[in-house]
Amino acid sequence: MAGEGGRRGGPHEQAVLLAAGFADLAVSTVGSAVGTMRGLLRRSDAAQLAADAEQELMARGRLVLDRYAAVPPAYLEVLARHVVARQARGGA
Repeated sequence: MAGEGGRRGGPHEQAVLLAAGFADLAVSTVGSAVGTMRGLLRRSDAAQLAADAEQELMARGRLVLDRYAAVPPAYLEVLARHVVARQARGGA
């Protein structure tokens, strides 16, 4: 990071600048979210909107759990199923 005049600040100065930039980003994000929430609360269908959002979040959660919590089948089990299927078709 180049400071004023093209000089690099020390690690402490860089840490402070990084923290200040992160804090500014967080404040602007929270401010934007509050404005969005105010607009949503003014809607006449806010209850239905909240119910739809809850259902969507639950569906997303279910997908995430299915994606990461599912244990793949054992390799030898898969091979055994292929052998049984091949034998059932009459192959060797």
